[in-house]
Parts: sequence; structure tokens; C-alpha cells
Amino acid sequence: MKKPPSGKSAPRESDGLRPEYRFDYRRSRPNRFASRFEKGSVVVVLEPDVASVFKDSASVNDLLRSVANAVRPVRPRRPAPRVLARPKSSR
Repeated sequence: MKKPPSGKSAPRESDGLRPEYRFDYRRSRPNRFASRFEKGSVVVVLEPDVASVFKDSASVNDLLRSVANAVRPVRPRRPAPRVLARPKSSR
């Protein structure tokens, strides 16, 4: 079994994380790609063969919107309320 590097204490086993999952926050850097995306956007990675079909993100979004509209469940129409015939009043 390997000994921990000198100068560092052995990882605590109480948190249940494996050593390979321990993140050293002192070495972290801000995401350099974050400024490319609008707030609230979702990033999806397309496989190369799928991405080659589209020229830009707008064309991907247009297709996805049309597919979403096509598969969106159609709510059944409510039947029109039945109007009961009123008895004719005798005047």
C-alpha cells in the first residue's frame, strides 16, 4: 500500500469519499467558457455525426421546437356544455 505524500496528512475516512474523488479547491479556476452562454441556458453536447447536420445552434433549436410541438400530448377538448331546453312559459 502506498504511503501518503510527505507533508500531507492521510485523508480522513470519515467522509466516505475515495481519495480520487477529493477535490483540491485551492487549485480550482473559474470556468473559462461560462461567458459564452446566456444565463439560464442549458448546454447539450451533440455527437459529431449529429452536429454535422446543423449549421448553428438556431437550427438545432428550431428543429427541437418543431419536434416538441409534434410530440406534445394534445389535451382532449372538453365537450360543449349541454343546454337544456327551457319549457315554454304560458303567458
